[in-house]
Amino acid sequence: MIEPIISLRNVRKIYKMGDERIIALDHINLDFEKGKIYCLLGTSGSGKSTLLNLIAGLEKPTKGEIIFKSAHIEKMNEKQLANYRQKYIGFVFQSYNLLSSLSALENVTIPLIFRKIPKKKRIAKAQAMLKAVGLEKREKHKPSQLSGGQQQRVSIARAFISNPSIVFADEPTGNLDTKTTFEMMDLITNIAKANEQTLIIVTHDLEIAHYANTIIYIRDGNIEKIENTDNQTELGTTVE
Repeated sequence: MIEPIISLRNVRKIYKMGDERIIALDHINLDFEKGKIYCLLGTSGSGKSTLLNLIAGLEKPTKGEIIFKSAHIEKMNEKQLANYRQKYIGFVFQSYNLLSSLSALENVTIPLIFRKIPKKKRIAKAQAMLKAVGLEKREKHKPSQLSGGQQQRVSIARAFISNPSIVFADEPTGNLDTKTTFEMMDLITNIAKANEQTLIIVTHDLEIAHYANTIIYIRDGNIEKIENTDNQTELGTTVE
């Protein structure tokens, strides 16, 4: 049996709002394998983004265990969590989250700065990464000078530049047109496959979900079903 890179055991997340308790996730048990593509699929409020935040160490579970290799994420302090994210995690966001005052090249180098990579080396790596996403002629452009698709390419380059073990793509195509959506999904999944990285996509869109090897359907904080796919994208509909 393949050893999972991330495991969740009886994970619960409860939010308190006054006297009310909201169960965002209820007894979740999941394994994620190295090099596989997963999709957390559900409507707004289903718990999929909460699940992503827990795996990424951005929030702590109310109960349960979240294990990365042999390390318990739920027991880490803030310094350990920051180190975990810097070393092992990459993010692709719906809103790109680029710094407007920096060029494309400078935005891509940010994860390497946190890892204290020498300037000359990080610039060379960022240039290679921008070339890989088709933006070698846009490295000096700032986000305001780039289209939405180009900004997302910069975001993808930034997510993958430090070769993280796991990449999260949170509604990565929500602000893009259909043609650009498929271009971005092809790009993200091809890079992840080439580097044998675990990719976890969060979406409400079945068209996006079919890029995954495994679709995890989430409803009201519970896993409704898990579907293994043939990894062939096909036209679908959004989950209502």
